[in-house]
Amino acid sequence: MSIEIKVPALPESVTDATLVAWHKNAGDRVRRDENLVDLETDKVVLEVPAPAAGVLTEIKIADGATVTSGELLAMLEPAAAGEAAAVPAAPAAATAPAEAAGPDAPPVASNAHAPAAPTSSENAGKLSPAVRRLLDEHDIDPAQVPGTGRGGRILKSDVEAFVDQRIQPAGDTEDMPVASAPEAVAGPSRRDHRVPMSRLRARIAERMVQAQQTAAMLTTFNEVDLTEVMALRSRYKERFEKEHGVKLGFMSFFVRASLEALRKFPAVNASIEENDIVYHEYYDVGIAVSSDRGLLVPVIRDVDGMGFAAIEKAIGEYGRKAREGSISMDELTGGTFTITNGGVFGSMLSTPILNPPQSAILGMHKIQERPMVVNGEVVARPIMYLALSYDHRIIDGREAVQFLVTIKDALEDPGRLLLQI
Repeated sequence: MSIEIKVPALPESVTDATLVAWHKNAGDRVRRDENLVDLETDKVVLEVPAPAAGVLTEIKIADGATVTSGELLAMLEPAAAGEAAAVPAAPAAATAPAEAAGPDAPPVASNAHAPAAPTSSENAGKLSPAVRRLLDEHDIDPAQVPGTGRGGRILKSDVEAFVDQRIQPAGDTEDMPVASAPEAVAGPSRRDHRVPMSRLRARIAERMVQAQQTAAMLTTFNEVDLTEVMALRSRYKERFEKEHGVKLGFMSFFVRASLEALRKFPAVNASIEENDIVYHEYYDVGIAVSSDRGLLVPVIRDVDGMGFAAIEKAIGEYGRKAREGSISMDELTGGTFTITNGGVFGSMLSTPILNPPQSAILGMHKIQERPMVVNGEVVARPIMYLALSYDHRIIDGREAVQFLVTIKDALEDPGRLLLQI
């Protein structure tokens, strides 16, 4: 009996999706759980796996179409019990380079009975949509690309490095074709390259304009001396990593300092719904993460119940998922307050835009040594400028300034974070 392949259930906040690309054609044999098609929503790219091994008999929706939850995408004729084993598996691992297992994989033993390390070809079914599209654009077999991700998974950077190596091969270049004289002296290209805006980029643009048009947005600034935080990190970073299996970064300090400030000023953790102010009695902090597709804001939920190690692990896991394109819809939904760090890109000062319906967002910036007067003497101190953009409809200037001062005090005396004072 044929199986219907339908659009999976979409969250309430997502009304439809765009069918990006089919990875199989009608008549192709497929394996169970093999990705058949990519669907792009406002937040993430969803993969639709095959529910069973068999043959994809009919494709109902073409690439580029807009689909809704439960809409029929294709028909699958499942393989009989005795035929399932005949459905082709991934390309033979022997065709992949030995280093495709990734730098963290154990060496392959010479014993024929020893299990082989995962190869890029074995991970072909785990490719993110961004990686798969890049492979298709350059007509590259994933088995040829060494994967450096977890378990040998191929990342976008791996494909880009492989393309660069293929375009500029090492070795003698005497036999390489030389451009003709007219091409060599030709002036710069003045062609335009037009591409459709992705759903994520369009959604980001829509939300940014919405924030500007609907909120009375204002930004206040302050500076924080990170001498004590840096000394604390330097003193305990090795022991912390050994104890918890994760590095001690700056972000966990800022999350904990923000938590203390949110507790003191509940309006900063609130949102507006029609004519009501909704005060959230929980603390779900979004951390802005840059990805190949654009800015994502995964949410760390209930940070008031998390220690430094748990926060660092959550941030590290979201960073990995952003690089691999595997962040789920639920992980991007909600949030009562957001932190964005432009300092990792070298930003000295900025005015972050609100993430609706939240009422405030904290902007971190680059740490720079600056002259400071301490006890009557001018000394060099590691200083960061902080920016708090807030909705003036529900947050007064006094609250916004005191919120930033609370964060400043907590970071300049980190013992406050442990004592919650």
